Amino acid sequence: MDLTKHAFFEGKIVPLGEAKINIATHGFLYGTAVFGGMRAYWNEEKKRLFVFRPYDHFRRLLNSGKMMAMKIQYDEESLTQLTLDVLRTDNWKQDIYLRPTIYKSDMGIGVRLHDLKDEFCMFVMAFEKYVKNDTNAHVTFSSWRRIDDNVIPARGKVAGAYANSALIKTDANRAGFDEAIVLDQNGHVSEGSAMNIFMVRDGALVTPPVTDNILEGITRRSIIEIARNDLGIPVVERSIDRTEVFIAEEMFMTGTAAQVVAVTQIDHRPVGIGSMGPITTKLRSLFDDVVRAKHPKYHGWNLEVG
Repeated sequence: MDLTKHAFFEGKIVPLGEAKINIATHGFLYGTAVFGGMRAYWNEEKKRLFVFRPYDHFRRLLNSGKMMAMKIQYDEESLTQLTLDVLRTDNWKQDIYLRPTIYKSDMGIGVRLHDLKDEFCMFVMAFEKYVKNDTNAHVTFSSWRRIDDNVIPARGKVAGAYANSALIKTDANRAGFDEAIVLDQNGHVSEGSAMNIFMVRDGALVTPPVTDNILEGITRRSIIEIARNDLGIPVVERSIDRTEVFIAEEMFMTGTAAQVVAVTQIDHRPVGIGSMGPITTKLRSLFDDVVRAKHPKYHGWNLEVG
């Protein structure tokens, strides 16, 4: 795994080896941190790196921080500038993944969110495929339920909440599956372990609403817009019953790290014809062009590093 040589830590860019927290740090002890997953893509023709929707990612990060009673000195614009500074420092010329984090930085014991200092940090790593079998993923229904908004807010990327995702992912992988479908407390389809879900029924895209304990995904939002504007496909946001997925024509999962993952089998039942369908194929191709700044209509989503 190739990591950045530098990171942003405690107000400045430093060598990665100097970006260290103490083992007594509150965010480490209690999971009191929120994070973002961001991507930047190398465009070989233009010889330029483009960050995908940084303003939207940082707005979600700051909103996650609000849920956890966090406040930092940076806004979306200044965080975006910090990102450019970090990327230019190491002059990346390949697809990369960025991990900005806000965390409770005080040291000591005591479960709370108030009267604690908040810090921001960010590091970068070379992109690695999140789901290796991303054109032919086999998934299962998880025995674990998705965290509820009245337990830990799923719409925010709260570090401690990802213990839920880790339990889901490990059990699925150890059982021989690539991923899992997770139900909410009402028995409706919610997410994958850390991805949003779409299915195709009667030619329309159907995806769970943001009120069914899902992350308000930026890739999800992008796919909805691309499907409507470029493919003319209707998109319906509604609750999905468990058995509906068995009769779906297509299914795929989306996320910043995963991008668009085609699901072709659910608990040993084929989805549609058992291979990646035409709508998923088109969306995967369009999305790859969009994130690499090859689609003029969506240039506003791409920030050139320079």
